[in-house]
Amino acid sequence: MQAQLKQYFGFDSFRKGQEETVKSVLSGRSAAAIFPTGSGKSLCYQLPALMLPNLTLVVSPLVALMKDQLSFLQSKHIPAAALDSSLTFNETKAIWADLRAGKTKVLMVAVERFKNERFRQSIKNIPISLLVIDEAHCISEWGHNFRPDYLKLPSYQAEFGITQTLLLTATATPVVIEDMANKFNIAPQDIQTTGFYRPNLHLNIKAMPEAQKYDFIVDYLSKSARFKPIANQYREADANNSAANNVMGAQGSHACPTIIYVTLQKNAEDLATKLKHDGFNAVAYHAGLASDLRSTIQNAFMDDKVDIIVATIAFGMGVDKSNIRNVIHFDLPKSIENYSQEIGRAGRDGNVSDCLTIVNKERLNVLENFVYGDTPELQDIHFVLQDIQSQSNTEPLNEWHVQLYRLSQECNIRQLSLKTLMVYLEMRGIIKPKYSYFAEYRFKLLVAMDVIEAAFNGERLEFVRAIFDASDKKKIWWQLNFDNIFEQYNHNGNGAQRGRVITALEYFSDKGWVELEAKQMTEVFDVSDNTFFVAKVAKELTDTFVQKQDVEVARIHNMLKLFERPQCLSNQLSLYFGDKAAPSHCGHCSVCHGNIVHYPQCSTPDLPSSETLKELSKPFLTSYQADQFKLPSAELLTKFLCGISVPLFTRLKARKIDNFARLENNSFSEILSISRLILSD
Repeated sequence: MQAQLKQYFGFDSFRKGQEETVKSVLSGRSAAAIFPTGSGKSLCYQLPALMLPNLTLVVSPLVALMKDQLSFLQSKHIPAAALDSSLTFNETKAIWADLRAGKTKVLMVAVERFKNERFRQSIKNIPISLLVIDEAHCISEWGHNFRPDYLKLPSYQAEFGITQTLLLTATATPVVIEDMANKFNIAPQDIQTTGFYRPNLHLNIKAMPEAQKYDFIVDYLSKSARFKPIANQYREADANNSAANNVMGAQGSHACPTIIYVTLQKNAEDLATKLKHDGFNAVAYHAGLASDLRSTIQNAFMDDKVDIIVATIAFGMGVDKSNIRNVIHFDLPKSIENYSQEIGRAGRDGNVSDCLTIVNKERLNVLENFVYGDTPELQDIHFVLQDIQSQSNTEPLNEWHVQLYRLSQECNIRQLSLKTLMVYLEMRGIIKPKYSYFAEYRFKLLVAMDVIEAAFNGERLEFVRAIFDASDKKKIWWQLNFDNIFEQYNHNGNGAQRGRVITALEYFSDKGWVELEAKQMTEVFDVSDNTFFVAKVAKELTDTFVQKQDVEVARIHNMLKLFERPQCLSNQLSLYFGDKAAPSHCGHCSVCHGNIVHYPQCSTPDLPSSETLKELSKPFLTSYQADQFKLPSAELLTKFLCGISVPLFTRLKARKIDNFARLENNSFSEILSISRLILSD
């Protein structure tokens, strides 16, 4: 173990917790490593991967995370690969060839990959020694980044016959750690927690009114000696009418890498534009940008061509940049967990880094409204339950077939919330995952058809011909038509099974005869019980979502309370994550410097009268009734007025309807109360 550590990674010794975790894995046991950001969690699977007999399968929540880790492994001459949608046909083919030949030691995939029918069929034939789950807190309902797809990983582990699991995360409370361990049967002695406290992070909470924030940030950045060279350079360039706004042009900058977090995409754009105008090399980053542009911006930041990223929470996970010197929260974080995760991106090289958070309660409602948008309405959950009953009553196998995007549009529930709803239904025993498939396959010939047919004879040749004869040729692509194949081939006295057709196409693809594409992922569930009382279950599930909503809102307020306490901030954060070894007085946070937070008084927006709300609602009511032939719910009307997007609003083009988001700074619950009154008149 020590020899491999030195040979491949160049280290003479392990960091705290690493050796114990590696020994657990190499002893054949499942384990968990809960280490602070930048403390070497990845080594806990990278080293065992070299020593285990078969493949190490790493599950990650983001493609960006996979690419960074893949580059590192390849730089250490460790045979590794990652499967993602950016790969070409030939690249994917080469990866699978190496996997089948046993040449690859580490394969990285996003958690959504397990829904892919082709992937699951293929990976079952690859011997796997270890399943690694990165950002493992996503598996827990009690965590801040709960992802329903993660909840299925224990069943996938059993399905693929993987005997060991390694869980990795930096932000997990004691409750979340216990939940994670229970789901994968990890013994307490195989859970390594090395503490949350990071002495190089200087935490500073600064309270001020919204109107003062921008001037403060400019002053804060300008006073940093590390920023002065680039700021002066840009002012001089601007004076010479040069390309001062070219955000990628700061070659040779000496400014320190900085992330500034904001809540809304528009805020990111506006703040980056203002900072650029004032001489800073700043660029906006958010989920609304095209993926190739996001990659360009991230790469420029990684290469020190961009100094300041002004971002929503879409930026950060997977950004393994060691010298980030500042993490600034221009707007409130979403929770203590989000705050700790985001400041954890600073100072990974161990050098002193500043984490500034500017706080007030003026835009608290905007933050809360994100939570309300994820809460499905009773009628929408009712729609999903009726769909389950309707399909399973007409389907001889008691199955429910779901295309997530289509159902999300039909039931008006955001996709992530819909996934969560489906997990809740699994927990109730109403549905059980069976398999998934692509509703649509198409292929392109890379060789002449007679070359393919020449490789077969007898019944197999008849079957291959049936695939081609029953497929629809459109220019160079052939559209696979399963119904035609089944009908045509049954005439010959044989039953064409869907699996056999797909297996044949996979074989053609492996041989290089065709290029194969699949679309419209469809998940199939067994409906264990289709006699449930829809209204009762819908009400119970709605109550569950409302409770979850209340917990998320409480997270925001718990964070606000933490920021204003008179105790050491570093110590409070450490205790929250179960680290009792952190110093009670760190000496480098704003509290230890004697600066206790007192939130400034803020004026609350005027609450509109019923008559005013009626007038504001008219444009939306007109559009909605024209589309739906009925009145909207009070919740839907409130979401429109508060600017909370749901799938239906895309079809209605709600953002173009007058008064969308007109009341975004108001309390959702207060506007909801008035909406109920005016709709009941």
